[in-house]
Amino acid sequence: MKTDIQIAQETQAKEIGEIAAAAGIDEKYIARYGSDKAKIDYNILNEMKEVQDGKVVLVTAISPTPAGEGKTTTTVGLADAMTRIGKKTMVALREPSLGPVFGIKGGAAGGGYAQVIPMEDINLHFTGDMHAIGAANNLLAALLDNHIQQGNALRIDPRRITWKRCVDMNDRQLRFITDGLGGRVNGTPREDGFDITVASEVMAILCLAGSIDDLKDRLSRIIVGYTYDEEPVTAGQLNAQGAMAALLRDALKPNLVQTLEHTPALIHGGPFANIAHGCNSVMATKTAMKLADYVITEAGFGADLGAEKFLDIKCRMAGIKPSAVVVVATVRALKHHGGVAKADLQEENLEALKAGLPNLLQHVENITGVFGLPAVVAINRFPTDTEAELALVEEECKKLGVNVALSEVWGKGSEGGVALAEEVVRLCEEKNSFGYSYELDMGIEDKIKAIAKRIYHAKHVIIQPPAMKELKKLEALGFGDLPICMAKTQYSFSDDQTLLGAPSGFTVNVREIRVSAGAGFIVALTGNIMTMPGLPKVPAAEKIDVDSTGVISGLF
Repeated sequence: MKTDIQIAQETQAKEIGEIAAAAGIDEKYIARYGSDKAKIDYNILNEMKEVQDGKVVLVTAISPTPAGEGKTTTTVGLADAMTRIGKKTMVALREPSLGPVFGIKGGAAGGGYAQVIPMEDINLHFTGDMHAIGAANNLLAALLDNHIQQGNALRIDPRRITWKRCVDMNDRQLRFITDGLGGRVNGTPREDGFDITVASEVMAILCLAGSIDDLKDRLSRIIVGYTYDEEPVTAGQLNAQGAMAALLRDALKPNLVQTLEHTPALIHGGPFANIAHGCNSVMATKTAMKLADYVITEAGFGADLGAEKFLDIKCRMAGIKPSAVVVVATVRALKHHGGVAKADLQEENLEALKAGLPNLLQHVENITGVFGLPAVVAINRFPTDTEAELALVEEECKKLGVNVALSEVWGKGSEGGVALAEEVVRLCEEKNSFGYSYELDMGIEDKIKAIAKRIYHAKHVIIQPPAMKELKKLEALGFGDLPICMAKTQYSFSDDQTLLGAPSGFTVNVREIRVSAGAGFIVALTGNIMTMPGLPKVPAAEKIDVDSTGVISGLF
């Protein structure tokens, strides 16, 4: 059996100018990065102001398991299938982080015969966006510490600095550090730490900014710490926003690539969904909406994380109204939610499948009931799935008025996604009653409780005293009307990753509250979620190699 990277390397990509022309992008708006990828000038949006927006289809999934769900594969395959049935379609995805690529999850370019290419470039340095974001983040950190070193006119309390440096790698050794050692000329000694780049507020800002001016304004509002008088200090007070925006000028431009079947794909921005808002950039989505009749996009992890944030944060800020939602599941993953060990998932087990189905059904009910959007369940089919298992999934979903479509795009490409594509087109023609899971004027505590109870189905929410103190302070500073970005484990509806399926009666514990004033949301950290992951016992990096001709192997 061919590996994902072998399939990708055997595909002859079209010259990127040909892909741009097919998408309706004038040559003057593309800057080539080699022959198979390009940046699109964001000024194209000004020219296309009067063009009607295409329909947005969100692809999400059940709570992730070690068995895998194939969300990105389904997203890419659906876009190719939409093209196959004659619909002008673009796919909009996030950029992979080097952390998961070299860690445990692998890349994020799809799989099998439903991939975006060049997958090696996309999964590694791509067009340099991640490095630009890291550079801008770390420039702000350097300016902050330099301000303190050069007299500290703003009276910044070194014990109250909230801004961290970042690196796009899973490196637990950097979570908590002490720096500024070695004498007065080497800075002020203080406790510090690193976040992974995809958790940086700069990443969130890049993905939510609507223009270069909006980018600069958001950067200026970043809170980096507090004074001895408990007043917030911003990047604007450090005069950092201009230089940061200069570093991000090209990174703000969406990246154009193609699928294996040459459907245009925009891949831009990459915030994690368990510690950030988990969506590709507003710039990429809006550009795709102007260029295509259907935009297929995805949000990270399960629908309780990525989809909730896509709908409550991104759509609210950008004025996007999605037309339909695809919820991806596998029989294997549902059996895992029903208590089956990974080694036994290939065996038919209707009892375990039935026990795991509530996870899928709760995600679907959230989409249709809370957010008012039409949905279809896409079963990413595996050869070991039995007809009885597939029939059970379909039967239970139909009780909610939701259809099920088998997706076989991994092995068949677009041909294996036609049924799903036809159902998506049908759903997009339906009227929907799209709404949010909370209103902005509810107050921070009430918004957190709304998400925890309406989306996670928690019984109680406890906001720990230090978090409550910060919550009250942020409301006093005028941040009470911002949306909420929950930082929570992706493996469970709860904040305990061991509670699989659709648990009930649990309590969500919020241990920390932060404001991302530039991004425009409040971050509520639950459980033991961390903004700097670590590598697993056997990192994926150990299997990645490059031969004497420069051909990379081991990426997946």
